[in-house]
Amino acid sequence: MRATDGAGRVAGSVTSVDHVAIAVRDLAAAAHLFVDVLGATLMYGGDNDATGVRILKLALADFRVELMQPISDDSRLARDLDRRGEGFHHVTLMVDDVARTVSDLAAAGLTTVGTDLASPRWSETFLSPRDTFGALVQVASASDDFGARVDEYTLDDVLAGRVAWVDKVACLR
Repeated sequence: MRATDGAGRVAGSVTSVDHVAIAVRDLAAAAHLFVDVLGATLMYGGDNDATGVRILKLALADFRVELMQPISDDSRLARDLDRRGEGFHHVTLMVDDVARTVSDLAAAGLTTVGTDLASPRWSETFLSPRDTFGALVQVASASDDFGARVDEYTLDDVLAGRVAWVDKVACLR
């Protein structure tokens, strides 16, 4: 286990708060609010056909907001929206090493779910909402270039479903 501070916390685990994700039924309407009204700009986005979710990552001031819309009626996100409605979905905390953090969290008595360490571009796990007062907390690490703003496609391309995630990279279909 890594060194802890005097209060027993794992020292240095979280390096930054990456984004807050919001689940929506209409990504175009949500994009209108965040882009046209509040002034956010496109970072990247696209369809994850495996999970049935379209995401839109936006930069807003010094923060990032991820909007998520189901593109499949049988996706987990569609079921979550049916059960809980639109709104806060998760917060993403960046760490330097997800595998080590999973071990540290387990040693602290916390349950992680959905751990995926297969890609060096993006590794993740989630803290069970049972352990986080009902909030879904994503813990992730990424390569240096992951999450950079893109110029290869537009917001309209993402909204129209012309961008898809292939091997953790969003690209035109």
